[in-house]
Amino acid sequence: MEPAKKLQVFIKSPDLGIPTRALAVDPGLTFRRLKLSVLSRAARLHETLALESFYFSSGGKALLDSSTVSGSGILPLSTLTLRLRISGGGGDGGATGAESRDCYLNMYAVKKPDKVDPNETRLTKWTTCALSFEPLAPPCVVDRLGNVFNKERLVEALLGKKLPKEFSHIRGLKDMIPVHLSEIPGSEKSGTRFQCPITGQEFNGKYGFIVLRGCGHVLSSKALKEVKSSACLVCHREFSDSDKMVLNGTAEEVKALRERMEEERGKLRERKEKKEKKLDTRLSGTKHLADEKGRLPVHGKQEGTVKKFKAVDIAPAHATKEVYASIFTSSRKSDFKETYSCRSLPLGRN
Repeated sequence: MEPAKKLQVFIKSPDLGIPTRALAVDPGLTFRRLKLSVLSRAARLHETLALESFYFSSGGKALLDSSTVSGSGILPLSTLTLRLRISGGGGDGGATGAESRDCYLNMYAVKKPDKVDPNETRLTKWTTCALSFEPLAPPCVVDRLGNVFNKERLVEALLGKKLPKEFSHIRGLKDMIPVHLSEIPGSEKSGTRFQCPITGQEFNGKYGFIVLRGCGHVLSSKALKEVKSSACLVCHREFSDSDKMVLNGTAEEVKALRERMEEERGKLRERKEKKEKKLDTRLSGTKHLADEKGRLPVHGKQEGTVKKFKAVDIAPAHATKEVYASIFTSSRKSDFKETYSCRSLPLGRN
């Protein structure tokens, strides 16, 4: 079955300070899931605001959370605005207790049971692109901190220099590791599309997953733990412990990955500097001239000797050496003056 075509829309939220940006969404996506994707990036709001405190509107009309994008009649290139619900107020023009933003946020701080469902947040993190919030669709890549992206969206942001500050560690294609995600057959309509090819565990955040940087295959931590092998369980390519990288890891795991990334970059930078320094030394050394004893200075040291060229040393067999040498230079000194036309006939003899 051919997957549904993505719908291009614009999303903004003046209340959250989110500028207008383009987004390709699945027509079957509910506004609740779309809202969760947008709010999951603003982690600071999770502790103070409830998911139900926001709603989408289009053309001044409120959109139900349970409705789908296609079911609401949203046209391509429409603008969806994420609004903050305003409650209370006596209608008499008096105070509402929300004259400032801080007061307004404190009003919702007491709504502990209505916070964003952590299960939905986890599922969104593992099933959507970390940059565009679109459902993961091959080709996919991961960065050196274990975030998963749709490659096309990441490359577009990198070329357009529109990467958010949190992804500033991605500097080029070398920081993208292509990955192979094993798709679950018939999973187009379910929330999870990928699984471990060995254990069958779903790629939904309930289980740990690891990518092998050498081959790019994504396996569950359980598979690598139960099957002791130094080769990939899919392609049988050899790997070391340094090739294993945790996906969507905890804060401690991300910190360890960041330290390893900085260490690898430091070693690469050191090798590059040594190579450039060696090249500069070769090009900017003293002039290679032999001294009186025929020694050649190399990088400030006398190494080896330079033998002067003599034509007689390469004279053909049965050839008179003096005659052969006269081809290249005058081999016999004479007091006679020579003309430009004939060096062998002195003045007075022609």
